[in-house]
Amino acid sequence: MNVITLTGNATKDFELKYTPNGKPVGSGTIAVRRDFKNQQGEYETDFINLVVLGKLSEVMANHIRKGDKFGVTGRLQIRIWNKDNGEKAYFTEVVVNGFDFPDKKKQDNPPQQNRGNQRVNDDPFAGSGQIDINSDDLPF
Repeated sequence: MNVITLTGNATKDFELKYTPNGKPVGSGTIAVRRDFKNQQGEYETDFINLVVLGKLSEVMANHIRKGDKFGVTGRLQIRIWNKDNGEKAYFTEVVVNGFDFPDKKKQDNPPQQNRGNQRVNDDPFAGSGQIDINSDDLPF
């Protein structure tokens, strides 16, 4: 079973892009403090890459700003390819399928103004509470 849950802080505003066929893809990095101290008595931090597909990426881009504390769930993915010199290269990331703000109240921090990214400002959970998802947007 490949399930991962992380809570930490955004290292930058969540980034939103669109594929040539118009599908949203988001990316960001979450800084997660380790739960133990090193030999110098300090906590170390891991910086973990995130990728999000579909409508969820638009929602996260509307709500996650640099420094925000948030949590994600998803699966760990390691991409492997051969470099030009024949060596293998590895890129580790979490493919996100859910997120939450563990300490944030909606009314306390409304989303900040659009900073130039193409963002969707509608609430996908308004109304019926259901989201239309095209099976082409699913990562499996």
